[in-house]
Amino acid sequence: MSEVRKNILALKNYMETQIIGQEALVKKLIITLLADGHALVEGAPGLAKTKAIKTLAQSINAKYNRIQFTPDLLPSDITGSDIYLAAKGEFEFRPGPVFANLVLADEINRAPAKVQSALLEAMAERQVSIGGKKYVLPPLFMVMATQNPIEQEGTYNLPEAQLDRFLMYIKIGQPDAAAERKILSLVRGEVKNPDIASPVKLAVEDILSARREVLNVHMSEAIEEYLIQLIVATRHPENYDKKLAGQVLYGASPRATIALDRAAKINAWLEGRDFVSPEDIHAVVYEILRHRLILTFEAQAEGVTTDDVISALLRLIPLP
Repeated sequence: MSEVRKNILALKNYMETQIIGQEALVKKLIITLLADGHALVEGAPGLAKTKAIKTLAQSINAKYNRIQFTPDLLPSDITGSDIYLAAKGEFEFRPGPVFANLVLADEINRAPAKVQSALLEAMAERQVSIGGKKYVLPPLFMVMATQNPIEQEGTYNLPEAQLDRFLMYIKIGQPDAAAERKILSLVRGEVKNPDIASPVKLAVEDILSARREVLNVHMSEAIEEYLIQLIVATRHPENYDKKLAGQVLYGASPRATIALDRAAKINAWLEGRDFVSPEDIHAVVYEILRHRLILTFEAQAEGVTTDDVISALLRLIPLP
């Protein structure tokens, strides 16, 4: 086992002791971080979404900022703006909270489209343009945006085309009774000892090294063909099932192919293998595709979800 992989697994194991009952969330966040992507996390309040990204930030020697999205937020509140200095008679750029390594965009759907697009542009371009000048974001830059699914009043849904900017769309549910008991114990301990620091402290270079190492994970031609057939099937479901053809309006873009390839390799790497198996693709396919498929109105009216379509495709596409 390489030293860099040992460090990443130590980070994962520590986060799982702090984010009880959300092991899938922890793993998907680490995959997103190593894939140089961004994550959209949806779950009810109190499920440790904020704690997850905060714990990740505290375990890396990196800058962390939290942005609470509200209806009155302005784009400059995220990106920063030029401030006029009367003493110097000139403008000076004051960077906004997006200039960090890890950014939590809390309840992103509470802000209007102009504010959402300012953040999404920074995510895609890795830079901010103010006053005709470009300001580059750091090499390690990850946004975790959250959505609350149980309260839709006063919210602005992200457009489907902009959702594609997120590598993963992660949905989380309530913990079971055993996890609930562990959560109680953990919180009681934190109240008694609030100043305990994370025992894991990685450098930014550790993350960048891990990103380079996962590129060496091998994907056979058969597995690659299986991955491509999955993506193509979302665009032409009529080739596999006539019922599916009436449910999918738009399939996944080539960006989904790239994301699925990278995420599957990282999953294999985390599992200690230097090759990708179908199980690695299955482990991440829902998070990669669920926000990239657009269903027909008829399918939505019948209560069909993108997860239902993905499950059907996994049953229909033959394994390599």
